Amino acid sequence: MPISYTSLATAFISLAAVIGLVVLAGRMARATGLVKSRQGQRLALRETLQIDRSRSLRIVSCDGREVLLLVGGGSDVVLGWLPTSETGR
Repeated sequence: MPISYTSLATAFISLAAVIGLVVLAGRMARATGLVKSRQGQRLALRETLQIDRSRSLRIVSCDGREVLLLVGGGSDVVLGWLPTSETGR
């Protein structure tokens, strides 16, 4: 017994709707704070400051230390590690 085109189209539309609902639920959970970030996250972007259209300064945290980066333009440059604070973040 061959499968009709209407039942095949209905199956694909239903699959797309279910996938869309799962993606939407995930985005809403992240937006409302129901989903927490990973506990073992070692690398994080702390701040970004746009200097001009092609360059920006970025503070990146890695294993509890922070580094200042100049990215964009002709090359990326590590400007240096920032001193650690006693109070922490």
